[in-house]
Amino acid sequence: MIIELKRGVSRVLAEAISLKYAAVILNNYNGRLIIVTSGKLKENELDESVRQLAERVVITGSDIQLASRKFLTSKREIRITDDLTIGGNSQNTLVITGPCSVESEKQIRACAELCVQLGIKVLRAGAYKPRTSPYSFQGLEIKGLQLLDKIRSDYGLKIITEVKDGSHAEAVIEYADIIQIGAKAMYDHSILRACGKARKPVLLKRGFGSNLQEFVQAAEFILCGGNEQVILCERGIRTFENFTRFTLDLCGVSWLKENVNLPIVIDPSHAMGFAYGVPDLSRAAVAMGIDGLLIETHPNPAAALSDPAQQLTFDQFKELYGTLADVAKAIGYKIV
Repeated sequence: MIIELKRGVSRVLAEAISLKYAAVILNNYNGRLIIVTSGKLKENELDESVRQLAERVVITGSDIQLASRKFLTSKREIRITDDLTIGGNSQNTLVITGPCSVESEKQIRACAELCVQLGIKVLRAGAYKPRTSPYSFQGLEIKGLQLLDKIRSDYGLKIITEVKDGSHAEAVIEYADIIQIGAKAMYDHSILRACGKARKPVLLKRGFGSNLQEFVQAAEFILCGGNEQVILCERGIRTFENFTRFTLDLCGVSWLKENVNLPIVIDPSHAMGFAYGVPDLSRAAVAMGIDGLLIETHPNPAAALSDPAQQLTFDQFKELYGTLADVAKAIGYKIV
């Protein structure tokens, strides 16, 4: 339940109400104090004295609350820069590209030049890599963040990079323009809480074994921490299928669009796991009217230190990118 208090209700009174219902209180949310209780609280359990102080009471029926369309009926707009946003009413699909990992200055500079050539404004690359094997490349870590910072300065790009665990969350929050929480870290509450305190956009990837309720509830941890700038990313879930890396849940994306007020990005690279399938999945995603695409590219995928099979060559990416505008136009969207 969300209790939106009337203007002028004091912080002291709001805190007393939040204590009574073991709730979270948020400051000046849409200009008012709001209190978020457990989704299990029923309306008839709310004291009449609290009702008198409420501008409105929103019953969501679950702990998907701040992210629910029942609370905010329109999609949230996330501001990356003054002239670059994602979500809202823009009907734009933001394309983000770059390698799985920062490997060297030469490699990441080549990727940045590709972005500039095509007019792409956001570069992705991982400095900290959550690998399945401890013997795989783990990323350049702080040196990778420093390289990304240099590239941002040299090329005027915005940077999205991943936080792997709580030990380096502060460093990633400091360096990134968009903080990425990867699928393996979706349940890491230390990261979720840190990102809730941050005042930067956060892209939250769905865990490959998580249902939609669990996925959006992870976003709620960030939202109830006071950070309203949350973007959801569908990147495939684990099913019985063995011939693809994961299964891209476009049914789930359709449900999110209908029921959740957060922008949605799709990552076809991790879903498919093989470069040959990424273009078709990308076009299908754009045709759904999603808010963003996250596609991996590399100057020489065969030599990549992580996920070589799913990264597109520059020529493959250019060919794909050239087809997206017409798909977007067919549904009244624009590629940005």
